[in-house]
Amino acid sequence: MTWQQPATPLHRFYSCLPYLLPLSAGVIYGAVLFQQFPILLFPFFPFIWLYGNVLAFPLVPILGLTGEFFLFMGLFFLVVRDARVPHFVRFNTMQALLMQIVLFIAQLLFQLVEQVSSNALPSVINATIANTIFIGTTLLAGYAIYHSIRGEYSDIPTLSQAASFQCEL
Repeated sequence: MTWQQPATPLHRFYSCLPYLLPLSAGVIYGAVLFQQFPILLFPFFPFIWLYGNVLAFPLVPILGLTGEFFLFMGLFFLVVRDARVPHFVRFNTMQALLMQIVLFIAQLLFQLVEQVSSNALPSVINATIANTIFIGTTLLAGYAIYHSIRGEYSDIPTLSQAASFQCEL
């Protein structure tokens, strides 16, 4: 995918920042891996800190609204919907937000399966699903960050199409 403007180094940096949201939200699924391989905690510690101190912080506890919700809405309305922001940054921000939506749906399905099975799922199946979500999120975000650093549009089959559709004003 190519668009009209080349990405400056500052645009490349700004386009990498929104991927902190899905990386931090997906780190909770890596608990089993972190227990088995404690050395993995070191590269993911900033994301664990960000999740615990920013994303999971209850800003409006009565409604159940956390920092994650306000960060999501802020990125959507202040970055994606602002035509003054370069398309490269808006596209990457929207792609990160779509990754966050996929994580939210996976979390709902994971909780639904646990409720339906009355917490009777073997721990191996729970661990496998959680590890898959964690590794998938990390690889997708890493792929997108790599392409953002290079100044290219990452091409994740469904997410990139949806992101480009949402960024058209």
